[in-house]
Amino acid sequence: MKLILSRKGFDSSAGGIPSPILPDGRMRALPIPDATSPIRFDDLTVTSDAHGKLPMAQSLRQLGAKPEVIVSPVHLDPDIIADDLLRQPDWQPLFGQSGAAQGHLQKQNVGAGDLLLFFGLFQHTEMTENGLRFRRDSSPVHVLWGWMQIGQIHRVDALTADELPWARYHPHFYLNDVSNNTLYVASPQLNIDGVNRALPGAGYFPGFRSELQLTAADAPSVTHWQLPVGFYPSPGKPAMTYHGNLERWHQLQHACRLRCASRGQEFVLDLDHYPELFDWLATLLQNNAAQ
Repeated sequence: MKLILSRKGFDSSAGGIPSPILPDGRMRALPIPDATSPIRFDDLTVTSDAHGKLPMAQSLRQLGAKPEVIVSPVHLDPDIIADDLLRQPDWQPLFGQSGAAQGHLQKQNVGAGDLLLFFGLFQHTEMTENGLRFRRDSSPVHVLWGWMQIGQIHRVDALTADELPWARYHPHFYLNDVSNNTLYVASPQLNIDGVNRALPGAGYFPGFRSELQLTAADAPSVTHWQLPVGFYPSPGKPAMTYHGNLERWHQLQHACRLRCASRGQEFVLDLDHYPELFDWLATLLQNNAAQ
């Protein structure tokens, strides 16, 4: 089984701002703009216990997103939150990839049963008399926000017109002039290390908790991570892709530090060499998954 840390959502280059951690602790990963998509920010909401459902476009405006971003169509990918849109009865969570990033997944033999953990750039917010704002006493951090275990893989250009009719809204059906255009469909149930974990094959983490934060608490930048010590690539164990230079790693007593690559969408780790991470994964998902 392979673990794939997948960078998804707004950041300084795509969208221009972090995704919000709301005042009540809820998180919402903001999907990046995409001129070819049929979905718009007006179709989506941000949910807060204290303030109900906030239109995503309104939240973006309050948080200082550029006007051209707010009115842009949106690349809702991964699409793992069932309530985001009106669904057909046979809808399943989806994730798309293409180009060099998909080539990387193919090179690593990523396939059915492998697990994607989605992370993105987030920042704490507060509600003011003028609406939602990023807290001045907080900094952006990388945070895990969802997961998907791969069930099926489809090349988009190989699908016949009557295959996956329930998925035809997805942005990867509207991409032009891209190579390796691929759709991943979630497995029905989450299975880790041969054990059914009584969770769906895909879902999200609705609330921020410190164990979901990848960026170290005392980090000088967002890409300085603190991970469970089981991630450390000791001799004879292949490191997570893009992180083979051991100078990026520092081992602590009960954790390890990683200077994360600033580029690359998916980082792949072969858990056959890191079996100690199975328990960490299962606990993380069972403690944080939306119920």
